Amino acid sequence: MNRVAVIGAGGWGTALANLMASKGRPVALWGYEPQLVEMLRTTRVNTPFLPGVRLHDAVAPTADMAQAVDGAELILVVPPSKGMRGVAGRLAEAGARAPLVSFTKGIEQGSGLRMSEILREALPANAIAVLSGPSHAEEVALAMPTAVVLGCEDAALGAEVQRALNSQTFRVYTSTDVAGIELGGALKNIFAIAAGVSDGLGFGDNSKAALVTRSLVELIRLGTALGGRKATFRGLSGIGDLMVTCFSRHSRNRAVGERIGKGETPAQIAESMQMVAEGVPTTLSAYECARKHGVETPIIDAVYGLLTQGKSPREVLVEILSREPKPEE
Repeated sequence: MNRVAVIGAGGWGTALANLMASKGRPVALWGYEPQLVEMLRTTRVNTPFLPGVRLHDAVAPTADMAQAVDGAELILVVPPSKGMRGVAGRLAEAGARAPLVSFTKGIEQGSGLRMSEILREALPANAIAVLSGPSHAEEVALAMPTAVVLGCEDAALGAEVQRALNSQTFRVYTSTDVAGIELGGALKNIFAIAAGVSDGLGFGDNSKAALVTRSLVELIRLGTALGGRKATFRGLSGIGDLMVTCFSRHSRNRAVGERIGKGETPAQIAESMQMVAEGVPTTLSAYECARKHGVETPIIDAVYGLLTQGKSPREVLVEILSREPKPEE
């Protein structure tokens, strides 16, 4: 897997392109916006999405999908979740044949499909894997030690992709639980919004520890109902990703929640943000999935109320705390 294509020139895609190039591979970095691609070519810095990090010399930015995937032996797919269906269609039109690895964390609203399932619909002949775990682009780009988990139903292919991605600072574990890895990476963003609301309201460590603990319970409850394995949610794409997203200063989802807790509306926040906070669309999808499968999800319901029903943070807090007391398990 020498020649790599990275599809998506946001912060994560740029960090991954540099990671692959640092391992001696030529990398094509595809971006949707020609203006961004031209900026990457001329300045070699992704100022809007990953400021201060210079693009590796072996990374070739392009807005031409066919050019990006031509000759690629591994394709890393990193668009926002709302753009995955369109990107999958473009990959199919461009004749992409290499194994695909989805790094996108989300669930499609309406269909309830995971990102790998969208890719599978458009590209049924391609091998598909997924990757998740506590991995902020800002830290990966600075070569800070990071551990993630790769999901692939074909264990042999998973081992091959693991070797291609693994480095001294980017440690890749493997699993065959594709559903669990995708669901852990997607659902934790909802709980990060709730954690941010707690911060914005000025609550302390007791509150946040309780919230994150109960979030894990809820993540496991819904995640297993949707096909993931319980053990997966106790690993990197579960509790690991949940912790980093709920506590980190880099977390856009936690930041959205904090701003809601301080009194801003979701509409005001969305208008001011350039990058996507995946927890917002995922909340809508997860709420639909929970209703469909009859799963009790009080924290997801609370975040849904904040984002779509105009409820105040204190109103949903009262709703959660006034629920009937019950055993922990």
